[in-house]
Amino acid sequence: MRSIIACISIALLAVPLANAASSVEVVFKNPESFNDASLDSPGYERGADPYVMNALRSHIQKLGERYLPPNQALQIEIRNIDLAGRYEPWRPNAYDVRFMRDITWPSIDLHYVLKQSGEIVSQADARVMDQMYLQRPGRLSRSDRLYSEKAMLSDWFRRQFAGKHQVGTN
Repeated sequence: MRSIIACISIALLAVPLANAASSVEVVFKNPESFNDASLDSPGYERGADPYVMNALRSHIQKLGERYLPPNQALQIEIRNIDLAGRYEPWRPNAYDVRFMRDITWPSIDLHYVLKQSGEIVSQADARVMDQMYLQRPGRLSRSDRLYSEKAMLSDWFRRQFAGKHQVGTN
């Protein structure tokens, strides 16, 4: 019995805990002019649909809860989205399927401001993209329509913010 409890305790320690005190604010600047941020509109109408914006906002906020320390706040302004894949209008049912190709990788242009205890720790413009999105393990077994974009943002967020930018620490 002790060994089972010890194993469960060790497993729980290995899981990153959510940080309720950290905060992430995500805003979309001029989403009506985004290159390709709609899964529901037919064709290549510019702009972002609410599903894409809500799903990406929620995903980024969960990343903040997971990786940011309690005294940090992150503001992200998304300025453009180009989803992975393209519709190919010459195909039957052209606007029901996004065709994934080597040259149709996802990208998101954004500006972020990271604050710690009210002080700006870092800020920058960034173009987050994943040119190798087709080589991601597990890509084909995922049913999430934004799997490539979320995986790309997770990688970027982890590299950019996890355990970094601690004022007054080594």
